[in-house]
Amino acid sequence: MNKELVIVIDFGGQYNQLVARRVRECSVYCEIYSYKTDLNKIRAMKPKGIILTGGPSSCYEEGAATCSPELFELGIPVLGLCYGAQLMNHVLGGKVERAAVREYGKTEVEVDASSPLFAGVSPKTVCWMSHFDYISRMAPGFEAVAVTANCPVAACQCPDRQLYAIQFHPEVLHTVEGSKMLYNFVRGICGCSGDWRMDSFVGEQVAAIREKVGNGRVLCALSGGVDSSVAAVLLSKAVGEQLTCVFVDHGLLRKNEGDEVEAVFGPQGNYHLNFIRVNAQERFYGKLAGVWEPEKKRKIIGEEFIRVFEEEAKKIGRVDFLVQGTIYPDVVESGLGGESAVIKSHHNVGGLPDCVDFREIIEPLRNLFKDEVRKVGLELGIPEHLVFRQPFPGPGLGVRIIGEVTAEKVKIVQDADAIYREEIARAGLDRDISQYFAALTNMRSVGVMGDERTYDYAVALRAVNTIDFMTAESTQIPWEVLQKVTSRIINEVSHVNRVLYDLTSKPPGTIEFE
Repeated sequence: MNKELVIVIDFGGQYNQLVARRVRECSVYCEIYSYKTDLNKIRAMKPKGIILTGGPSSCYEEGAATCSPELFELGIPVLGLCYGAQLMNHVLGGKVERAAVREYGKTEVEVDASSPLFAGVSPKTVCWMSHFDYISRMAPGFEAVAVTANCPVAACQCPDRQLYAIQFHPEVLHTVEGSKMLYNFVRGICGCSGDWRMDSFVGEQVAAIREKVGNGRVLCALSGGVDSSVAAVLLSKAVGEQLTCVFVDHGLLRKNEGDEVEAVFGPQGNYHLNFIRVNAQERFYGKLAGVWEPEKKRKIIGEEFIRVFEEEAKKIGRVDFLVQGTIYPDVVESGLGGESAVIKSHHNVGGLPDCVDFREIIEPLRNLFKDEVRKVGLELGIPEHLVFRQPFPGPGLGVRIIGEVTAEKVKIVQDADAIYREEIARAGLDRDISQYFAALTNMRSVGVMGDERTYDYAVALRAVNTIDFMTAESTQIPWEVLQKVTSRIINEVSHVNRVLYDLTSKPPGTIEFE
């Protein structure tokens, strides 16, 4: 990909993806790399800018994540954020110490608007602080350009060396003018022109796919979700009749979703994808019988997907490439990008078996965030109601059923989820909430219905608002809507006598339950 590049160097903080996402909002391509990445590799990438992210340690502790002083001698602008700011000063001869007062939360910051980092930023602005340590002495050549009541160096700079350090987090929404600060860095200080756009992405990917595939045959894993649908249409545009799309109904889809997917992408739909539907519900239920552990369930579902595709490929004849709708957060959360711990494996990434019977896997969306995928979908002419449909995990309801997966539990969660989605749409909230669904807990509790004692399951409702699906807050759904949903689920769904609403944000939770 011949694009201007800014790289994020990850020291183990929770916001590395968010930083990269904010850079891309500036129309600048950005990737995440571990702090252990060799300096020669960084030099070879020729980035126009480098951003050092946060981390969970103190930079002066023995064994703490660090970087070479040479990183700051490459002649490339560097921006340090939080831990990255402290590390920059520590490595270059400053001093970082434990603060007498920890700063956490929204904080008023006074900035020096003459700094190129704060061009156009209000002299007093609200920023998000989260730190125990502080820069007690700046490195030689640095000057302070922002302060708070408790932090004498909320930001500092050494313009001659194009080095900038910010103690707070400009990438989070709580920092009111954070996007402007990051824009100032990547578009102003780094001099990026902003050549990362989805319209050009589509053309470049189509050309690249045609070159890679040649006369080969392509098999696409079509789930009907946003990611795989966009990947399928993109491949169809690139290679036409060389593409066959296999839709595996693993019995873990939303209510009636298998038929809906076939209606859109099958022979009667508007796309020519050589669509094949495989009904493998009982096969997946059998493999999942007695399995409770979430990661094991994900691995089983991922492996069975590939095995089904292998079988279908043999029926079709020679197949050279397998297409998957992997996106960038899948890659990073599976531990394959940056320095963060594995959060969960994705069936498109960490769930793949070791041996796959295809020449190569094509992942055309692997470098995109979710909202970028939607933009690609619109560029491809996919109808809005498909592009903006609710996100759905690859393992499906397998990760929305806590504990063992059975056909009975699948029906319960399908029916409850259908009611929930129907009432959210009736209330006109379906486009206002980023993601919402019902999950089946493994908790059973005593209830009373019709003067009789019951001992049935509890359904949990989840609804979150997010920009990038990397951080999320629970949605404040009107009470009357929740009451209506609860009443309908208890009255219409067998074996449910209790409905809960999940208020957990991400972090500390994830959006899905498993």
